[in-house]
Amino acid sequence: MIRLGEIQQLKVVKKVEFGIYLADPEGNAKEEKVLLPIKQVPEGTEIGDMLEIFAYKDSKDRLIATTRRPYLTLGEVGELTVAQVGKFGAFLDWGLEKELLLPFKEQTKRVKEGDTILAAVYIDKSSRLCATMNVYKYLDLDSPYQKEDKVSGRVYEISEEFGAFVAVDDRYSGLIPKKELYGEVKIGDVIQARVTSVKEDGKLDLSIREKAYIQMNVDAEKVMSIIESYDGVLPFNDKARPETIKRETGMSKNEFKRAVGNLLKARRIEITEKSIRKIK
Repeated sequence: MIRLGEIQQLKVVKKVEFGIYLADPEGNAKEEKVLLPIKQVPEGTEIGDMLEIFAYKDSKDRLIATTRRPYLTLGEVGELTVAQVGKFGAFLDWGLEKELLLPFKEQTKRVKEGDTILAAVYIDKSSRLCATMNVYKYLDLDSPYQKEDKVSGRVYEISEEFGAFVAVDDRYSGLIPKKELYGEVKIGDVIQARVTSVKEDGKLDLSIREKAYIQMNVDAEKVMSIIESYDGVLPFNDKARPETIKRETGMSKNEFKRAVGNLLKARRIEITEKSIRKIK
């Protein structure tokens, strides 16, 4: 059986003017064959030889072989570049002559030409190879990481219910829970995070915040920088609406209050009825 989307060893069973036909060496003479175009046939190839090929479909939906190796094969996850955007979705450069379709329904955000995205290869209902940005089920669960390890990953989906889904090392399944989201996190962002727990199934829970006692100092310096950007007078204080604080600082109201308290204790600021002032 010839396996669509996979690298495999096939046997040369027929030579024609425009190429050679290959078949499963374990099959019988009546089983399906696939064409390897003449321009890709290695010099000196004879009937009975074994060749390593990748099987995909051409622009007319015919099964075809290539000796070129695509950047991703069936079920693999990795970075691909958007070559163009068309009527039915985007087309990705995956190292072959025919670009790989990323349907609109498989995009977790709208992409444009030149974007580098994280994608996986799957077979659609019409038995064609396509790409998806919904890589959750294709990610590995056997990461080498433990609690408190520092990791790097790419955000591939954001859920209002669960948080930000992250492909750690573009390979392992991770999640920044909603309560741990901090600042502006977008699909496609490469983030640095800390492993807060390893689930029984191998998935990683992540935080982009440091431990509380470290983060409080980090937040304090961030607030100080924001105050300085307002020429030393922030036009609201820690009693402001949570929406205002979030918009201006990227922090929750509690995080902001802790940071302001840290600065107040260090006598770096003073709080007035409607503002926070830097003490010079």
